[in-house]
Amino acid sequence: MRCPICGETDSKVIDTTEVRYGIRRRRECKNCAARFTTYERALTATPVLVKTDGNREEFDREKLKRGIWMACAKRPVPALEVERLTARIETYLQSLGKPEVSSRVVGDMVVRGLKDLDPIAYIRYAIVYLGLDDLASVRVEIDSLLSEQETTIAMPDPEVELDFSQTASDRLTADPDAVDRPTPSIAEIGTLSRPLTAY
Repeated sequence: MRCPICGETDSKVIDTTEVRYGIRRRRECKNCAARFTTYERALTATPVLVKTDGNREEFDREKLKRGIWMACAKRPVPALEVERLTARIETYLQSLGKPEVSSRVVGDMVVRGLKDLDPIAYIRYAIVYLGLDDLASVRVEIDSLLSEQETTIAMPDPEVELDFSQTASDRLTADPDAVDRPTPSIAEIGTLSRPLTAY
């Protein structure tokens, strides 16, 4: 493994950690003592993706990650979550054991993953992937997302006695998580400086 600092090929492994998408090794260059991290993944066959127009394309992990990152631009999405989603999709494709898979399998998994990670990133990707080419169709998708979020709000347990002794401001100060995340508007979706890459 070549050192990214001095280019020396001789290094020693000082720590090895097994992660979900492979093995992470912490290395130290024997020449300049610089430390760097490498990742190892099992080399398994990933099926070729069949596009909607019938063309075939090799699965590109980095292209997939770039597309997810573009959707998450300027959003509070941790890099680790993007890596996990990318690795989960790649692992699933490899587990199918097929030579070819429809590209929609990848796109559907990205859409579902982004819906769980961040609603704005989800809408950005969905505009490209689902072909939402007018404001009306975008609004329909946003309304559907808001409807799903409303149905997941937990109802209070009727057996639990509610305490109304505190004022609203006292309760918010005591429990900052009690403030619901504001609902994203169409204006917050914004536009991207470059087009998304959607499978």
